[in-house]
Amino acid sequence: MRALFWGLITVLLLAGLAPWIERWLPPGYDPFAPLSIDDPPTVVTRFKLSRLAGDPDACLAVLERAREAQWISFSQPGDSGGQCPLSSPVRVQGFGSVTLSSSFLASCPLALSSAMFVAQVAVPEAQARLGSSLERIDHLGSYACRNVYHREQGRLSEHATAEALDVSGLRLGDGRELTVLGGWGRDDEAGAFLHALFERSCGYFGNSIGPDYNAAHANHFHLGMRGFGICR
Repeated sequence: MRALFWGLITVLLLAGLAPWIERWLPPGYDPFAPLSIDDPPTVVTRFKLSRLAGDPDACLAVLERAREAQWISFSQPGDSGGQCPLSSPVRVQGFGSVTLSSSFLASCPLALSSAMFVAQVAVPEAQARLGSSLERIDHLGSYACRNVYHREQGRLSEHATAEALDVSGLRLGDGRELTVLGGWGRDDEAGAFLHALFERSCGYFGNSIGPDYNAAHANHFHLGMRGFGICR
């Protein structure tokens, strides 16, 4: 009864403070405000993104706002069956003016996190560090019905639920092509750009795994939705 009493008191206090919190907290820190596509990657934003995983309609509503703002283009292919069924997936076709090496299937949260990351990080970082626009993102795929590391036994990979994208490189407006495999170890502006891109991705995805983790990721950044702030 004591715990119930203090729990009720806490809820009432939070409810009473809500108007003040909403008034003074900066964007991205207000737990009561709905997720906005231009929210910064705070802990609160990450929490809101994780909640959308269990509410497909709410997630798609935010994704629609991202499409209206021209942050992303996508289609909705419908649910799929088979050994690795997908519920309410989207097919991402591009991020604003940034094209893709090919479209990819994604869960709604992955599509939304990716759109926020490209618009808030990848595009401005390319311009600031390399003096060029970001034209295209090359990737190795997203959805694949398989276990982790293609093992015969073990847990399903994030790719089996379309909750991870493997980014292998980028192409710039000035014609330069950067690859994770060729650029990660370089001691120049291109190498610094790739490292900055990877480090900042950690704020937008549940896990970011890169070349420093193991040989299996030497040629790509694995950007996935499982976990919370895992950066390797």
